[in-house]
Amino acid sequence: FSTFRRAFLSLLTPVIIVGGILSGAFTPTEAAVAACAWALFLGVVVYRTLTIRRFLRVSFDTIETTAVVLLVVGAAAIFAWILTSNRVPEQFAAGLLAVSDKPWVILIVMNLILLAVGCFMETVAAITILVPVMLPIAVTLGIDPVHFGVIMVLNLMLGLLTPPVGMVLYVLARVAKIPFEQCVVGTAPFLIPLVIVLLLVTFIPGITMWLPTMIYR
Repeated sequence: FSTFRRAFLSLLTPVIIVGGILSGAFTPTEAAVAACAWALFLGVVVYRTLTIRRFLRVSFDTIETTAVVLLVVGAAAIFAWILTSNRVPEQFAAGLLAVSDKPWVILIVMNLILLAVGCFMETVAAITILVPVMLPIAVTLGIDPVHFGVIMVLNLMLGLLTPPVGMVLYVLARVAKIPFEQCVVGTAPFLIPLVIVLLLVTFIPGITMWLPTMIYR
């Protein structure tokens, strides 16, 4: 209880982030700014552990970590432009419909493609390219857009945890100051339950759709 009392103000950080987003007070990007401002206030005013020297060191570490991530994002954006300029998405749509007209088969193929794309492409670039291609196919086969959106987000989230373009892994390695390979090994066991959840969400639409159905029916 004593430790919890001392850490209470710090533990409010996720409350500020999630509460601010859900209440509409600020966007996710603004939530990150609010969390940094709160941490800065705690370090300077409340705990008084953040000196000028330490603040500069933390700032430079953040700049270095951000630079690594932005290099990955930049390379992924170039890759996405190459795919788009060569009309790969259109060819992919035609090939996907030629495989089968059964929804469960298409879902399996989409999952495999999204998992592969997530390993090699940045998330925003992947969504920008693949949603205009895959969503019409999903709707044509009777797959709810909300269901498809959750499937895509889960797949690309797994991509953030897999090399070679696993941005979360790069950030974790930088923050924890451990080799990238060690970070990959440490996070690998968590992929098993994530894949299981992905399969459940994919083939049991009720898991995804029960809440939207209750709210919007």
